[in-house]
Amino acid sequence: SVSDLQESTARPERVLGLHFFNPVHINRLVEIVRGQRTAPETVAAALAFVRRLGKDPIVVNDSPGFASSRLGVLLGLEAMRMVEQGIASAQDIDRAMEIGYRHPMGPLRLSDLVGLDVRLDIATYLHEKLGAEHFRPPEILKRLVAEGKLGKKTGRGFYEWNE
Repeated sequence: SVSDLQESTARPERVLGLHFFNPVHINRLVEIVRGQRTAPETVAAALAFVRRLGKDPIVVNDSPGFASSRLGVLLGLEAMRMVEQGIASAQDIDRAMEIGYRHPMGPLRLSDLVGLDVRLDIATYLHEKLGAEHFRPPEILKRLVAEGKLGKKTGRGFYEWNE
């Protein structure tokens, strides 16, 4: 955590985290993660830096998964459970979020782009750190990763990728 990293330096007030979102070349969001001892001046400098990069910053306090990853991963995991339970196809779940909620990309296509192995690692970490059952990785995610179907980087995940 950022707060843990602060303990290893003589200037903890100058330490914060920058969390860029995948895919970085598409996603404009950057979380600026404030540790327990981060100075306001450090946050201000980070805000200016991120804006110079052409990205859109938000400021969050240090916690497992930060803020937006916890929400995004949770949405993706629930979408996976819905596919697993036969409620709807990956394509229809994604279309529901894209059309009905105006998300630029559905949670399963996004998971394929990020990498299903990455999603599994994040879910496992959050489940262990927070003890929340809703972060327990779904069986379908564990199975796809075990089969080497990691999403776009391997050509197969919830979608077939032929690019």
